[in-house]
This record gives sequence, C-alpha cells and structure tokens, in this order.
Amino acid sequence: MRALCWTGVNEVSVEDVPDPGLLNRQDAVVKVTASSTCGSDLHLLDGYVPTMMAGDVLGHEFVGEVVETGPDVRERRVGERVTVCSIIGCGRCHYCKEGLWSLCDNSNPNPGFLETANGHASAGIFGYSHALGGFAGSHAEYVRVPYADVNAFPVPENVPDASAVFASDAVPTGWMGADLGEVGPGDVVAVWGCGGVGQMAALASLRVGADRVIVIDRFPERLDMAAEMGAEILNYGETDVLEALKELTGGRGPDVCIEAVGMESHGTGAQYAYDRVKHALRLQTDRGISLRQAIHACRKGGVVSVLGVFLGVVDKFPMGAVMNKGLTLRGGQQHGHRYIPMILDRMSKGEIDASPLLTHPMRLEDGPRGYELFKKKQEGCVRAVFRP
Repeated sequence: MRALCWTGVNEVSVEDVPDPGLLNRQDAVVKVTASSTCGSDLHLLDGYVPTMMAGDVLGHEFVGEVVETGPDVRERRVGERVTVCSIIGCGRCHYCKEGLWSLCDNSNPNPGFLETANGHASAGIFGYSHALGGFAGSHAEYVRVPYADVNAFPVPENVPDASAVFASDAVPTGWMGADLGEVGPGDVVAVWGCGGVGQMAALASLRVGADRVIVIDRFPERLDMAAEMGAEILNYGETDVLEALKELTGGRGPDVCIEAVGMESHGTGAQYAYDRVKHALRLQTDRGISLRQAIHACRKGGVVSVLGVFLGVVDKFPMGAVMNKGLTLRGGQQHGHRYIPMILDRMSKGEIDASPLLTHPMRLEDGPRGYELFKKKQEGCVRAVFRP
C-alpha cells in the first residue's frame, strides 16, 4: 500500500509499504478515508522527538472503514465507519478504568525511553515515534488498530468525514483543555494558539458556558476563524499580550489559561530570541514562551491547562508564579475516549462542526506538499487532510 513516511529531519515522502495485518486477537484493520495533519507532527519533522526511524508512517488523526477484525473483537464490525482515537488504550488497566486513557499501562510496547525520561511510560500513539510504541500511522491506505473495541468509535451517518476526522484528536483535545480547567459559566478563558486544538479549546469553552474566550495567535486568518465562533482575539505580533489581558479583565487576569501551542512556541522579544538560540543548539528541549505567558497572565488562584505537546525540560520555568499565585497547573495527552462519543453525538445534532479546520483536502500522494503548506502556514492552511 501507499503511505506517507518520515525519512529524515524535515523530509517526508510517499512510499510503498507492506499492508497491515492482524497481529493480536483484539486488532482491527481500518481502511483510511481521511487523515489529518496535526501540529504535534511538526515536532517529528523538525527532529525534536527522538526514536524516529526512516520509513516510519506518520499520522494519528483519522476516520475510516473497518475491513477486518480479530476473533476477540466484539463491538466493531466489518463495513462500519469509525473514528479512531489517536491515543491507544487497552480498556482494562487501572488508568483506562479511571478514564486516564493516555496513561494506559499496556498499549506502549516500548516503555523504556519514557520511563527513563519521565519516571513512567504513557500510552502508545499512532505514528508518533518508537518511544510511544512504534505504531504505524494513519497517513496510509490502511492502518492496524489495536484493542479495536475501545479505540474505534462508530460515526453517525449524518456526520461527514470532514468533521468526524477531527473527533479523533483535535476536538477531544480541545474539550479536555476546557475540562481540565473546569471552565464554567461566568469564566474568562484565554487560549494560546489558534490551530486546530486551540480553535476547539475555544469552542469547547464557549459550549460549556464561558462568559468570554480570548484567543492569542499571530495569523490573521486563524484569528478570524476564532472570531467567527464568538471569541475575542489578540495578535501577539501587534500587542503586549500580558498588558492586553489585564486590560480586558479589569486587572484580574483570565480565570483559565489554556496553552495549545507546545514545545516550539513562537513569540517576540529577548526571551523568545533566547529560547530560539538554546533550542537550535539543543541546549533545551522545549521552548516555553507561551507556557510562561499563560502562567504570568492567569489570575490568582486560577487554572493553567496545558494541551500543547512538551517532551522534556523548559528553561526559565516560572515556578515562583505558580506557587505564589496559588495556581493549579494541569496537563496531559488527550484522554479522548472520555469525550469522543459525546463529541460525535453533538456533531450529529449540529452542535459541533469541526469541518472549517479542513482548509486543504489533498490526495495522499500530495502529502509532502500538504506538510509544507501546513508547516509554513501558507495559503491559509489550518489543516491539510489526506484522502488515500
């Protein structure tokens, strides 16, 4: 089959790779009908995630049709259209039973690297390095789905692929940001990052009753999308974000700050230049400009919810602000299984439409061009979605 593969730092190509088959009794094989780029993929492309190998198939956000099931698969059937969570859970360990699916004890067959780096390993993820399981990704004609009964979710007939594909990752990740922040009626929420996850975090905050949502980015077309859903917007290239947030909240600061950028965040000024130099020289693993801003901006006693992917150590982390302002700092890879059934139901009822994120539908064969547009944010690209 054809698949889009990582072949080196900032190098991807469409290659012929072996068709996937059933390896375990709880597996299914899914024929991919749509697979989206994601901002976290850029960390792989840029070489900041170790344990990538040439030929690894990229992609983790997808929808498709079940074409084969193992003998122990009970809930899924051949011919069923499904959204598959980017995070792989087993459904039976302590963490899965507690709803902490991205902390699954059993789905990552290569736990050693993360145990050394973080103290404990987290769950496997499709197409996201051998440290996170070495699973082939979704930018392909077919993909093997482990533990299919708990990781694949049936899609209502009236929900198109253009929206359902984002129920795999972007929408549940955004929803989790609002959930971790315990966003509710009357809250003022600030969201750093206006990509797919940031847009969905803003939408989720509005849906659960936030009084105001303020989104921060520098790309006018992305800010315009956020404004259309009812968010206020700040362009950090044109304004002092911390001063603007104080002014917009009467000097108090947002109740909840959601960081949806991650380890390659951008900014302005001397601190950003310092981060870029250290990052380029590999003297630090993660750039923390947006995370620092979120911590400094958040009101006393507020919540900082971290959705952006961080892998290692953030320099100049303002722990004093966290402690002395009494902040609650929460984060994690998405526990998508908590949210995907509810999200698909809301999509079916017309309460959530994620399809505006799909700005560039493309053939799988055009995958390298899709990633170029996505990475460089050319032609207003928010998400490129590949159709094998």
